[in-house]
Amino acid sequence: MDIIKMHGLGNDFICLDHFLFPPNMDYSEIALKLCHRQLGVGGDGLIAVLPSTKADARMRIFNSDGSEAEMCGNGIRCFAKYVYDVGYVRKDIMEIETLAGVLSIKLEIIENEVHQITVDMGEPYLDPAKIPVLAGGDMAVQQKLEVGGKKLNFTAVSMGNPHCVIFVNDLDSLRWQNLGPEIEVLPLFPKKTNVEFVKVEGNHELTMKVWERGVGPTLACGTGACASVVAGVLEGRINREVTVHLPGGDLKIEWREDNHVYMSGPATYVFRAQLLL
Repeated sequence: MDIIKMHGLGNDFICLDHFLFPPNMDYSEIALKLCHRQLGVGGDGLIAVLPSTKADARMRIFNSDGSEAEMCGNGIRCFAKYVYDVGYVRKDIMEIETLAGVLSIKLEIIENEVHQITVDMGEPYLDPAKIPVLAGGDMAVQQKLEVGGKKLNFTAVSMGNPHCVIFVNDLDSLRWQNLGPEIEVLPLFPKKTNVEFVKVEGNHELTMKVWERGVGPTLACGTGACASVVAGVLEGRINREVTVHLPGGDLKIEWREDNHVYMSGPATYVFRAQLLL
């Protein structure tokens, strides 16, 4: 089996190229095996590169626990760079099919090399029923929850996948790696949730730690960065154009007046290999 290992700011993925000949394959089972960091290749997720009947290409993304996610911001940047580099989609603006819908992606190409990728992440879902989160009203903004004996305020946002955004004054002393897995599985979130712990550094600057649904702590989360900016604007903490600092590097996020959220960042190859299964 041929694989490609890529990462977006340290959020790493094993990519399987099945664009020309989509196989009959259990991606969930393969994700469990290959993403294991001791017994497999190691990765936060598995990306299947597939043809599409409604866009230029189709991405399926599976978490390291085998569950399929609707979308992945760092993953789709890796996906876009790969399909451009191998020649499947030789455009600087392409459309990619995901479970969260068809997304438009713009590549910054210098001397035939992809340097930066901007993804139109679409409109955020704020209706609690669509996120989903069990909350009343039109939006779940600065709602209360209690976990591990700690009372927290959160704002729920979906970027095609659910997010629980919690703003804090101090990330260094917060035991977020203990709180994250408990919040992920609260009955409050019927489909579980990603959890972002965020500190405001200024009107245009956030620092974020993330507990990803079905994965755990990761070095970056693109949809989480987008959700955090949306939540920060809704709570009146920041402006609409923000740099989000993650453990693996920075993402540029902008929630524009057209109500679409745009994410810009890099994608990087780690290695290519052939597995003998």
